[in-house]
Amino acid sequence: MLPVLLVDVDGPLNPYAAKPYRRPEGYGTHRLLTPRWEAAERRRLTAEGLPNKPAKPLRVWLNPGHGAALAALPFELVWATTWEEEANDFVAPVLGLPALPFIRWPSPRPEPGSGVFWKTPEIVAWAKGRAFAWVDDEITDVDRAWVAEHHGGPALLHRVDPRRGLTADDFGVLERWAAALPR
Repeated sequence: MLPVLLVDVDGPLNPYAAKPYRRPEGYGTHRLLTPRWEAAERRRLTAEGLPNKPAKPLRVWLNPGHGAALAALPFELVWATTWEEEANDFVAPVLGLPALPFIRWPSPRPEPGSGVFWKTPEIVAWAKGRAFAWVDDEITDVDRAWVAEHHGGPALLHRVDPRRGLTADDFGVLERWAAALPR
């Protein structure tokens, strides 16, 4: 059984923290109005007294080469993003990926405390001891320690710089980790 690669969108695939109006090389700009984003924008505009103003699409930078690079890795790909199923409708087609399984997050989001990222316990519960690698821009050493204590299988928590997105070095880390797993 292949290990799972849990993929976040914002940060690893969409380097949202790059300098405004200077997308990293290889990335294209996409203006996406997902239902979830549109609903949030509609709430914000209404609260600001502008209920008839059109919702502004979200600017997303995506590198179409990431799809083939992800698909070539020795992993089963799973979305671990707040985009949930919308990643299949809006991100996967740009990257040339098929629809992927995704983790559905609880609402409201739990706050585990002690500096643990809210996704971390949810991912461990979802993985049920299965080997996984997770790429996200909010992973810290606190999350790594929490997973080491609570997950019964191999796990790689790999933080991606949200100013650069996934790089060749990141893909190399993932390949080496998967290759080192016991067969």
